[in-house]
Amino acid sequence: ATTCVALIELITFVGILYTFYSDSARKVNNARYLVLTHTRRTQVLHSNSDKGDGSVKYILTGEGAGTIFIIDDTTGDIHSTKSLDREQKTHYVLHAQAIDRRTNKPLEPESEFIIKVQDINDNAPKFTDGPYIVTVPEMSEMGTSVLQVTATDADDPTYGNSARVVYSILQGQPYFSVDPKTGVIRTALHNMDREAREHYSVVVQAKDMAGQVGGLSGSTTVNITLTDVNDNPPRFPQKHYQLYVPESAQVGSAVGKIKANDADAGSNADMKYTIINGDGSGMFSISTDKETREGIISLKKPLNYEKKKSYTLNIEGANTHLDFRFSHLGPFKDVTMLKIIVGDVDEPPLFSMPSYVMEVYENAKIGTVVGTVAAQDPDSTNSLVRYFIDHNTEEDRYFIIDANTGTIKTAKIFDREETPWYNITVAASEIDNLGLLSHVPVDIRILDVNDNPPELAREYDVVVCENAKPGQVIQTVSATDKDNSANGPRFHYSLDEGLSLNPNFTLRNNEDNTASILTRRRRFSRTTQDVYYLPILISDSGIPSLSSSSTLTIRVCACERDGRVRTCHAEAFLSSAGLSTGALIAILLCVIILLAIVVLFITLRRSKKEPLIISEEDVRENVVTYDDEGGGEEDTEAFDITALRNPSAAEELKYRRDVRPDVMHTPRHQPSSSLNSIDVHEFIKQRLAEADLDPSVPPYDSIQTYAYEGHRSEAGSISSLDSVTTHSDQDYNYLGDWGPEFKKLAELYGEIESERTT
Repeated sequence: ATTCVALIELITFVGILYTFYSDSARKVNNARYLVLTHTRRTQVLHSNSDKGDGSVKYILTGEGAGTIFIIDDTTGDIHSTKSLDREQKTHYVLHAQAIDRRTNKPLEPESEFIIKVQDINDNAPKFTDGPYIVTVPEMSEMGTSVLQVTATDADDPTYGNSARVVYSILQGQPYFSVDPKTGVIRTALHNMDREAREHYSVVVQAKDMAGQVGGLSGSTTVNITLTDVNDNPPRFPQKHYQLYVPESAQVGSAVGKIKANDADAGSNADMKYTIINGDGSGMFSISTDKETREGIISLKKPLNYEKKKSYTLNIEGANTHLDFRFSHLGPFKDVTMLKIIVGDVDEPPLFSMPSYVMEVYENAKIGTVVGTVAAQDPDSTNSLVRYFIDHNTEEDRYFIIDANTGTIKTAKIFDREETPWYNITVAASEIDNLGLLSHVPVDIRILDVNDNPPELAREYDVVVCENAKPGQVIQTVSATDKDNSANGPRFHYSLDEGLSLNPNFTLRNNEDNTASILTRRRRFSRTTQDVYYLPILISDSGIPSLSSSSTLTIRVCACERDGRVRTCHAEAFLSSAGLSTGALIAILLCVIILLAIVVLFITLRRSKKEPLIISEEDVRENVVTYDDEGGGEEDTEAFDITALRNPSAAEELKYRRDVRPDVMHTPRHQPSSSLNSIDVHEFIKQRLAEADLDPSVPPYDSIQTYAYEGHRSEAGSISSLDSVTTHSDQDYNYLGDWGPEFKKLAELYGEIESERTT
């Protein structure tokens, strides 16, 4: 019983190794003690000074002292208060000392203890990265590496086998195996087939104590998926197929599908379908739908039950991505036979041609036959066919068709120059089934007849210079014809033979559908004749030939030496500008109306001037405004400003210009002697008295302003007012010798001098 208790305590508690260090190896207090305890109480500290009377006191300091480790200060017994975990802390450093209980003086030097925690197997191995998901290609060789798993054990790997891990498979055999030491998982079978089984769940165990009994263990799951390889060829479920297709199927439409099965997945199952042989290879085509991996059979040409009732196709389906490692499992393609049965349906009439092109001459009479379309019932019943025109456009109403024979006739007279082509649509149906229609386009070309004469391409403005020479080309003309080339060019030009020989101009045919106008004589004169008219006859090459006459207007103009036109007669310019007689009259009327408006406006302005003398009934104060600018210094009739500016120079009394004076004034060149001595004040008084006593003065006040410069200065006046009466001794005859630039000035001064002399 004692032995069992000791073993249990040894497993339960921690063994502590005490090492006591000292400076002297033989002294008691410095002796090395190695104590292995298996109880919570371990008597390890004892001083030689301790007599057992309690005078010695033991003190413990350092890591865990007082909390994990406590000491009996009397006996020196050290106790642990709880279990220790090596994975948390591997060792503790403590210091112990014996002191005198009474004096607290150390009896021995302090000693250091290192307590190492001895490991036991209390931690199981763990897979930190699990569970695992991994893939491996199917059909891999046995022993192919899949994955390496690793488990960790927290126990001390240096002490015993607590951390020595061994791997084994608990689930997943016999498909996979694991290396006991490295944890590498490998395939354990040959040719593992994904199509047979795709997913595997492998449980791997890691056990410490080298796998011995009593060791701790941990496990993880490895999910292994086999990836696909192209190891399965495509296979058609059947070797023979049959497909029904009605003869009314549209060309280009899909008429059926076929599929070969492939156990592989992804791109390894991609395939391509082809028609390798058979009598229907020209009638049908096949394509591959990449999404569904089906073969789509389409119609290439129209079917006809009456001609062929069935077709045979050999269809091959082959993989597009091959893996040559598995070529021994091939061939990776398969072939099947497809029989296509053509179904009979009631078809609309079939025209003999897919389209028709017909011709008719323009100007043909209504009811002229254009052409005939033909259609027949393709079915075995061979029903009668009825024809009609689809009147969808206006052009369809220009023709009619015989419902029984399909003959197309004209319904109007056509003009090729207006519309050269007509496009109509003819429909045909069976008499007993009008709902089944077939259509055919009919293009009708209107043929040309020579019904349009040629004419000048444009209106020409022909000019001949006055200094023209004989044989000089003054204009090249061309013509156009609305008819086509067969009835139009080549054109022939000539002068009108009904007239006498033109002495002024001639015409030369250039043989390239143009003609040149040449002069016959030298020099033309605008004053003699400014416009000439030249009739030209133009003929086309049609049968019979048509011709027309055109007249060229030739204007005579004055030209420079290099041939540039300098001026022409006004009438010629107006004519060339395209102004008719009516337009000229309208322009003249506008000018006359404008002139009349201007004259009327001026007349109204003059009639609005107020009279100088107002009627006697209109007695009021007025300011009369004379809108007269005068003639400047030379105007001596309007006002004598000299009298106002210098009273001494006044020649005579002036009377009102609006009233005839009773006494004629003294000539201007005889100055009045009575005014020589009058000063300005007397002058103003005299004028005031004259105004008051004058019986012809209007009955309203008037104001007269005299600008008085003052009495004459000794220097004399510098004004030019009196210069008119003075004579100059200057001789201006020399201006005539200065050349033409001063001719006008010399004439003016010559006239002035002659007037003075006169």
